[in-house]
Amino acid sequence: MAKKGMKERENKRLQLTQKYITERENIKGKISANNSFEEQLKIQQQLQKLPRNSAPSRQRNRCWMTGRSRGFYRDFGLSRHVFREMAHECLLPGVTKSSW
Repeated sequence: MAKKGMKERENKRLQLTQKYITERENIKGKISANNSFEEQLKIQQQLQKLPRNSAPSRQRNRCWMTGRSRGFYRDFGLSRHVFREMAHECLLPGVTKSSW
């Protein structure tokens, strides 16, 4: 189980990302539209004034059950430990343990 603070930090990052997404896209559009290097640098400074945690690349995939960030399966939204347990208990449809 991840610490409660880590889960809350991820929720905060998600909310900040959603809050600033339109502003961030507008600034990025201005950067690509301008040809002058000096103007691009000025607009880039506006982008840097936004909160750091509002960038989508700062988000981390986490298991919805345990909050674990490593060993995450995107298709299921689960970590490898929880995925294995749920697969053994036949709680995931279409998932079977392979044997050869």
